Amino acid sequence: MDARFDETDLALTKFGIGQPVPRKEDPTLLRGEGRYTDDLSLPGQAHAVFLRSRVAHGRIVSLDVAAARAMPGVLAVLTGPDLAAAGFRTLPPGMQAPRPSDAPPVPPQPPLAVGRVRFVGEPVVCVVAETAQQARDAAEAVLLDIDQLDAVTLASTAAAPGAPLLHEDAPGNIAYAFHYGDRDQVAATFSAAAHVTRLALRNTRLVVSPMEPRAAIGAYDAAGERYTLHVGCQGVFGLRNGLKDALGVPTEKVHVLTGHVGGSFGMKAGVYPEYIAILHAARGLGRPVKWRDDRSDSFLSDSHGRDHEMEVELALAADGKFLAVRVTGYGNVGAYLTNAATVPPSINAVKNIVGVYGTDLVEVDTRCVYTNTTPVGPYRGAGRPEGNYYMERLVETAAREMGLDPLALRRRNLVRPDQMPYATPAATTYDSGEFPAVLDKALAAADWDGFPARRAASRARGLLRGRGIGQYLEVTAPPSREMGGLRFEADGTVTIITGTLDYGQGHASPFAQVLVAKLGIPFERIRLLQGDSDELIAGGGTGGSKSIMASGAAIVEASALVVEKGRKAAAHVLEAAEADIEFAIDESGGHFRIIGTDRRITVLDLAAQLRGATLPKGVPNSLDVQHIHEGAPSAFPNGCHVSEVEIDPETGQVAVVAYTMVNDFGVQINPLLVAGQAHGGVLQGIGQALFEEVRFDDSGQPITGSYMDYALARAADAPPFLVSSHPVPAKTNLLGAKGCGEAGCAGSLPSVMNAIVDALAECGVRHLDMPATPERVWQAIHGDATA
Repeated sequence: MDARFDETDLALTKFGIGQPVPRKEDPTLLRGEGRYTDDLSLPGQAHAVFLRSRVAHGRIVSLDVAAARAMPGVLAVLTGPDLAAAGFRTLPPGMQAPRPSDAPPVPPQPPLAVGRVRFVGEPVVCVVAETAQQARDAAEAVLLDIDQLDAVTLASTAAAPGAPLLHEDAPGNIAYAFHYGDRDQVAATFSAAAHVTRLALRNTRLVVSPMEPRAAIGAYDAAGERYTLHVGCQGVFGLRNGLKDALGVPTEKVHVLTGHVGGSFGMKAGVYPEYIAILHAARGLGRPVKWRDDRSDSFLSDSHGRDHEMEVELALAADGKFLAVRVTGYGNVGAYLTNAATVPPSINAVKNIVGVYGTDLVEVDTRCVYTNTTPVGPYRGAGRPEGNYYMERLVETAAREMGLDPLALRRRNLVRPDQMPYATPAATTYDSGEFPAVLDKALAAADWDGFPARRAASRARGLLRGRGIGQYLEVTAPPSREMGGLRFEADGTVTIITGTLDYGQGHASPFAQVLVAKLGIPFERIRLLQGDSDELIAGGGTGGSKSIMASGAAIVEASALVVEKGRKAAAHVLEAAEADIEFAIDESGGHFRIIGTDRRITVLDLAAQLRGATLPKGVPNSLDVQHIHEGAPSAFPNGCHVSEVEIDPETGQVAVVAYTMVNDFGVQINPLLVAGQAHGGVLQGIGQALFEEVRFDDSGQPITGSYMDYALARAADAPPFLVSSHPVPAKTNLLGAKGCGEAGCAGSLPSVMNAIVDALAECGVRHLDMPATPERVWQAIHGDATA
């Protein structure tokens, strides 16, 4: 059976590929029956609370836990030296950008601070007690004396000579010096260019802020010498591997279980200090230990997102042809190197700044820098929105500087369909896409030509109005091995087993839709299992907009293996030669039949007959499959977003009043969920553009430590969305899909900021950094150079 996507599958059933099927899990969640980590309680569990550093940088002079240990209900008080003495290793840095062989070693991050603290919120002591309140009271009794040192919070400042040094084995606070491109050739191209546009761009630091704070329950089986961690994450297979490294035990001695997860956006992917501490406590106490972060602590302890300072440059010929693009600057990784921290300002900047344009040369020269701040990790897009933001701001600014129509400049440089496959200077090859058509479709949908009338209407009400384009292309995550398991259960259901993990995306429905299309299994009979590491033989987790391309392709290949096994088994059951058995799907579902006859057996009936049967040699005793998909290359989702904003010049208040998006996500398995992903990504981008920014004072204290000081976009800030599609199937994976989870951010950041600058252009504003808060916009309108 050919496992490749077939468009005829679309019409098989209302639950097949391409149908807008609601999420399977929604009734459960809406009834309040979800099972998140904090909903779990294990028999005999104790509770942990962490004492965190209130100082951004300092030496631990003394740490007295005697009073805490004597408090009522206290079972254990753990410190960094305690964990080190027990043999626990430092935390693994996780996936990072490729490092040169002469790169400095990664400074260790102990689960609990030893000798020194490097950011506000770093865990120093773990207190375990019978109740959470008793643990909290005891933590307040710990006497911690820290000799405060100078702190540095901005990456460019930390990389400057004489800056406070965080780690002895990281000279100049440099975690990673990255360079890509031909420096001399790019320099020569810029020197000879007819025009060069330069912008200094600040991509602000963000609090990830998922709906569900982090929580975990650690347990230990002394008889089997095995750890179990119940935790919300992005993939149990990868987290288990990280935990076993930190715990110093073989893989089979770690078991990770995940139920429902209330959002992550990249933040819950890695190993955190709290997990190691509570697992050690569980082993020492012989009982489970539960921990749940408070929201105030999560602002400090969860990895943050973004935080880049970049100078971006575009070299153009006299006719507007793009010749080269260059990025130079800094990425702030925080106090320690955590999962994927070096990827966004380095290799993902390379891959994504090229975007939809035919630029000949690209150079990225960046430094990933340690600072006295919360560690930075991946956040929705992890360098993809940033790269597109850089390029789209350059395009719009270059058009203004050269007196060119921004649309004409874009069209002059868009990669054309007849150039596919298109090899980029970023060592990627676009397999598909119709970028000019996407632009034209977005302009028509947004009523681009009707904008002058809308601007005049806004002006009549005393408001400024601007419009902006964000034409983006993302490079999804690189290939990773993914499990495609299919298990036919005794109750007549079929369980899909795969190593991606749903933390809000709604995997159950689209994965089931693929199985419906390939095996004709009734939609309501299909279950999904992702959150048990013992069930997986591979798993790349969820991230990088690759889940449907990885798990979906694994399901397609596993289905083909079921058909292969089923033909052998059906030949025996139907008493025919295997060559005479064919598989087909019709209105009754998937079945095997003898060619040219009406004798048939459904897939589910065949699986039931095989269960427990005595079968001759060569006949499979089940249709179950455990398969590993070796991974498809990256795909290239793209689109064009057009936003319109109104600005009140008296207050600086910005409102996004219209938003149009046309996206090419290839084959959409479930358009309903795709639209939801696009809405969410756009609103997160609007949040960063207008509201969000983590700020620190000179001593490293965060001054945006709660929702009183840190603003998130709300439902009232969401504009009316007009969502359209221009799908061009990908040629890089079995389903023709391109991924959609992060693209909303990639389109919204540039489109909204371009619209704001367009509105402010009549006030003489050339550029404005995010977030475009009322204060910053008002200052820009009134000519404040610090805006």
